[in-house]
Amino acid sequence: MKIAPLALAALTLTCTCTCAGANAAALSPTEQAIVAQARANAPQALQLLERSVNINSGTMNLDGVRAVGRLYRYELEQLGFATRWIDMPPAMGRAGHLIATRDGNQGSGAKGKRLLLRGHLDTVFEPGSQVPLWQRDGDRVRGQGVNDMKGGDVVIIEALRALQRAGALDGAAITVLLTGDEEDAGEPIAVSRADMVAAARRSDIALAFEGTVRNQEGRDTGTIGRRSSSSWELEVKGKQGHSSGIFSENAGYGAVYETARILDGFRQQVIEPDLTFSAGMMVGGTDVAVAPGGIEGTASGKTNVIAKSASVRGDLRYLSFEQRDRAHAKMRAIVAQNLPGTSASIVFHDAYPPMSPTAGNVALLKVYSQASSDAGLGEIPALPPGQRGAGDIQFIAPMLDSLDGLGVAGNGAHSPDEDLEIASVERATIRTALLIYRLTR
Repeated sequence: MKIAPLALAALTLTCTCTCAGANAAALSPTEQAIVAQARANAPQALQLLERSVNINSGTMNLDGVRAVGRLYRYELEQLGFATRWIDMPPAMGRAGHLIATRDGNQGSGAKGKRLLLRGHLDTVFEPGSQVPLWQRDGDRVRGQGVNDMKGGDVVIIEALRALQRAGALDGAAITVLLTGDEEDAGEPIAVSRADMVAAARRSDIALAFEGTVRNQEGRDTGTIGRRSSSSWELEVKGKQGHSSGIFSENAGYGAVYETARILDGFRQQVIEPDLTFSAGMMVGGTDVAVAPGGIEGTASGKTNVIAKSASVRGDLRYLSFEQRDRAHAKMRAIVAQNLPGTSASIVFHDAYPPMSPTAGNVALLKVYSQASSDAGLGEIPALPPGQRGAGDIQFIAPMLDSLDGLGVAGNGAHSPDEDLEIASVERATIRTALLIYRLTR
């Protein structure tokens, strides 16, 4: 169910009127209690984060993913959530997901919204990684998944804890879904994301806790849009023959020249804001072969033989289905304009759908930004959607208003230098707790 932009705007106006000003004095007594609880429990939040990071949970470490799930499951149960572990079919080779629900009457009426809070348990660091599990250096921590995204998972739990301790959680309708394979989704997607889609259908708003991205001014941002992840395969054929005849009417141009024409046509004619396409792997020659999965290939040929075959595998990212369709049409038209003696074909494969920056998402960010301002933490601007890659929220964003990037601030995700700013855990917890309180009332 989508929230009409005007309805969210009215909610924003209500918050602005009742919480005028950009400091803690703008908060209601209940909200001040929520903030106080978040701050008081900040040391314990860091301890919970350390415990979870010290468990390796690379996507393929199924036992590690389940162990992190058990840790968070216990915390959520202490907050009154009913929890269950969802196993994936063994053939998928994935650990499964943790889902926790708290039914409340605040989400059943016209005012309170039913929320879906989304995170993930896995990291890109498999067992044997040389990246430290947890390494503190002053006001920062370096380690496996500290900001992508165990920091965000802890923000979810600690925001709910602050609400509970302030007596503000009762009545709220909230579902928490922590997936075990965000970094490498299990196939088929229809199975691995079925529970997420089902949870979205029971919710009004989705909030996701990937790390916030700082803008050029050094401010935390919110994510109202994320680009898709998709791929394409280009196959090109030419006439094999003696190289001395190339470019002639009989011999033609060969597969490699035709491939170069096509790729340069993409570069010149398909460019538009927030759209990218990358040729990531290419082989060409007399004979070519691409291995299953499209990540490696072989080619053979001779300098005095016109290339007969070429194959390219590439990436395509877009911000809306309309943009995708425009790109597909332009790329197909370029592929069809063959040089003499050549032919070519292209096929496209969608993976992650786009999270388009809808009016509802923008209005939701305004509520979040107002909560941050009222707590004295500053406004939250939108991150330009073209600056963020694909994420799990995109499987449900077309269904309901969504906001991502509500997690911690850090650097170097997926790299040996992945870290987080410790103070950002408390900031994100306060903002999230206030946002949940206002949306569910």
